[in-house]
Formats: sequence, C-alpha cells, structure tokens
Amino acid sequence: MNSKDIPSEWLPNYTYQDYEKWEGDWEMIYGIPYAMSPSPKRAHQQAGRNFILLAQEALQKAGNTCLCEIYYELDWIVDDTTVVRPDVMIICGPFVDDFLRFPPSLIVEITSRRTQMADRNVKFKLYESNKVPFYLIADPERQSTDIFVLVNGQYQLTQQSNFDLGENCRIQLDLQNIWSGNI
Repeated sequence: MNSKDIPSEWLPNYTYQDYEKWEGDWEMIYGIPYAMSPSPKRAHQQAGRNFILLAQEALQKAGNTCLCEIYYELDWIVDDTTVVRPDVMIICGPFVDDFLRFPPSLIVEITSRRTQMADRNVKFKLYESNKVPFYLIADPERQSTDIFVLVNGQYQLTQQSNFDLGENCRIQLDLQNIWSGNI
C-alpha cells in the first residue's frame, strides 16, 4: 500500500479550532500538524537575533514614515486549516490583533537539516501562493541566506539587498552581518 491508496478522509485534517487546544509548539499546514520540537539550536537563535537587530537598525534608518515592525515566532493564521509560525516576520501597516491574519511583507525561516524540506518546499509554496513579497531562507550551517522576491506571482532567487516593504518603507540589509555578528 502507498499513500495514493489511502482515502483523503482517513488522513488528519485539523482546523484552527483544534489548533487552539493543542499543548506545546505546533504549526498546521493544510490541516496537517507539524511538531515544533525540539527547540531551535543555538546557531538558529543567534541567526534570528542577529537578523532582528539588523532589520531593526534598517527600519530605524528608514524613518517614521516606515510603519513596519519585526516579530519573532508569531502565529500567522493563513486560513482555517493553516497556521504557521515563521522564525521572523516584518509586518507593515496597521496590525492590532494578537496574531497575524494577512501576509507579512517579509519572512525569514532559519533552516536546519530537520526543517529544510518544509522550508524549501512546503513553506516556499505556501508563502508564494499567499503573495509574501520576500522570503529569506537562512542556513546557519552554510552561513548563507537565499533571498526570494515575488515577481508575477512566483518567487525568483535574487542577490538584492534592498527591500521595498511597503509605502514609504525601503530598507537595505547586509545579510552577511547575520553570520559575522557585525551589527
């Protein structure tokens, strides 16, 4: 028997109402739960911290007209069957809820051997189909960051370091500083 022989109604298909009751750290993509354990390793935490510091400095340089904020591991409720918790998000515009319910301007996933398949495939397609303008995949092991920009509905790999996050908000990020710690 292979997965094609299993009727879809036999597979798990959870909703946000189920998700709210779960203990521990989870993501849910298209009704399928994904455990978020064990906790991220030290290199992952350092990369996340360094990106936040780098982005915060860039947002401050952009000035008061840039209405964007940085969030670390905040739930993005995409729809009733999909809730993800990107490592870092930059969210622009009015945002008053406890959790995000619209696409962020930029997402950073800090990948590892355990999460690489999901980060480079499942989440890549999820973020692309939900029109997240910028998706960055940071790899602590390789000390590199792949930058994808949404062009005509599809992600394209780029080397750009300038990000138009929204109206009156253009920032520049020297992503090598994530790895060097020169922030």
